[in-house]
Amino acid sequence: MNRGDSLRLRGAPVPACFPASGPVDLLIYGEAPGPRGADQSGIPFWGDGAGIPLYRALVRATRAQVPETAWEPWDGARLRDSAIWPVLVGVALSNAFAACPTDDGHKFRTPKKGELNSAQNLTRLEAELDTAAARGTNRVITLGRCAALTLGPLVEKRGWLLVPFPHPSSQGLLMSAPGKGRGLKLADLRAAWEDRLVAALA
Repeated sequence: MNRGDSLRLRGAPVPACFPASGPVDLLIYGEAPGPRGADQSGIPFWGDGAGIPLYRALVRATRAQVPETAWEPWDGARLRDSAIWPVLVGVALSNAFAACPTDDGHKFRTPKKGELNSAQNLTRLEAELDTAAARGTNRVITLGRCAALTLGPLVEKRGWLLVPFPHPSSQGLLMSAPGKGRGLKLADLRAAWEDRLVAALA
């Protein structure tokens, strides 16, 4: 499929991705599955634009194993059809909203506050946190304001540490940079974001 083609979103909930075994000391939450990434692959961030710096940081921190064939092209449908998957180590991945938000089945939109705070969604998040707690988690990293606002109260009442990060999208990095990124190179902002995440994963 060409990038210009109209993509039909699958819209299925993308479950949290936990390591097959061993302790889990950290959960990372994004906003929602992306249309060409996790919505297609069924794995959080896997094929999403935001997933590139995230998985690079996980690999650098020895928190994930990613086959070299995954990176090019970085596309959720290709990764799914080629049965290329990451292997996580001590970290779990999920999203504040489980499915790719859309009004027409083709175009992504930001999840609405009502969707994020619905009883169904909060019950799902609590269940994921319970699963992580049973494996040793006491720390959550959120990517973007949407994830931080949704997960913040749930993490706080457990007495866990919440570490909010800007969303690694171009807009997220520029809006969080000094002077909204004026005079700064996007590549430098991405590299600094990735370095910071590697440090947080240590």
